[in-house]
Amino acid sequence: MKIMGIDYGDARTGVAISDLLCSIVGTTAVVPSRNKEKAIADIVRMARENQVGEIVVGLPKNMDGTEGVRAQLCREFAQLLREATGLPVAMWDERRTTVEAHNILSTHNYHGKKRKETVDAVAASLILEGYLAFRKK
Repeated sequence: MKIMGIDYGDARTGVAISDLLCSIVGTTAVVPSRNKEKAIADIVRMARENQVGEIVVGLPKNMDGTEGVRAQLCREFAQLLREATGLPVAMWDERRTTVEAHNILSTHNYHGKKRKETVDAVAASLILEGYLAFRKK
């Protein structure tokens, strides 16, 4: 079974999919998400094409552990994915993943438009990697 990691955003949503052994991230992509229904349809298609058995959505908590408006939007998106796919959908604390994604891209000289198009996929990979490591414990 593969697991899909999601970094939900207003404009773009990062998607990462594990390998069959759920040990590493195998595939990444970014889908436009200004149209939420289209984003859900794109993710459902990707989940089916890649035989995904579970989804994990990043939960953007505040640094003190509380949840704000953004976290509620991610919970609502996760519920839509649950309903559209029929798959289990977990939430994963994604504090600092976007910052870490930008740092990774800076280290590898990704700047400007190239970075903007990649950062969400990298953030989704970090969410998925954290979740996969947690499952192995």
